[in-house]
Amino acid sequence: MTSRSVLGLPEYGRCAVFGILNITPDSFSDGGANFAAEDAIGRGLAAAAAGVDVLDVGGESTRPGAARVSVEEELRRVLPVVEALAAAGAVVSVDTMRAEVARRCAAAGARIVNDVSGGLADPEMFRTVADLALPYILMHWRGHSVDMNARAVYRDVVEDVRLELAERLDAAVAAGMAPERIVLDPGLGFAKNAGHDWALLRGQERLARELGRPLLIGHSRKRFLGALLADAGGTPRPAAERDAATVAVAAVAAARGAWAVRVHAGAEAADAVRAVAAMSPPDPAGRPRPGSDGDGEVAR
Repeated sequence: MTSRSVLGLPEYGRCAVFGILNITPDSFSDGGANFAAEDAIGRGLAAAAAGVDVLDVGGESTRPGAARVSVEEELRRVLPVVEALAAAGAVVSVDTMRAEVARRCAAAGARIVNDVSGGLADPEMFRTVADLALPYILMHWRGHSVDMNARAVYRDVVEDVRLELAERLDAAVAAGMAPERIVLDPGLGFAKNAGHDWALLRGQERLARELGRPLLIGHSRKRFLGALLADAGGTPRPAAERDAATVAVAAVAAARGAWAVRVHAGAEAADAVRAVAAMSPPDPAGRPRPGSDGDGEVAR
């Protein structure tokens, strides 16, 4: 049976919403929009006020083909934003592949580490997060953005991703992480084509059931949605015009038991998951139904 609880975080009783704050000039859909710290802080606070549960702050683009930035530049981008949002009372996640960035941001108030590399980009990440005793989002990953498209080869994408996530989950636990703090992410768009992404969304419930951990779905504005919404000539819908489809997928993912969705359109997704909650049947055991507002107590 898949747990919906994550040690150290509120028991939302519904699908949580992570609002994306990219402190980058080159992210695939909103690069530059939040590059100034004051812009990012203002947008983050507005998102939290609109019902977004977690503000996910990242300083390194992971769009296909993106080159890495230095650790110093990543820290320069994210630290003031993390510190200000945490000081204002927001739940902040740091989106990083680097143990040093995770450690410094935790000291600044971040409560979650979201690592798209699943610990593969930095051999110190698992031990660092174990020492910090923070919730950790472990994503399926096969390599850096510069060449990840060449790695999108699978025999059965749902089974292959399940096996590879299980291996990384075991490695994280062996490094000292409490399994109750770990959330898994199938990595839509990372070394995946559109067919793979749709298959993983259809296989969401199987992945959660067989891996035994909550899932975060990170689908917002991604290429597979652009392809779905292409015009008559086959030109993909621009990234900034994919929010309606993003929110629709978020609602379905929430209805299928996702622990969280990670989106650019945070206010709209927050409304959607609450609507899903209201439509969900009561839990026979009397627990909060998936999607209903929980009591806000921290799970310990």
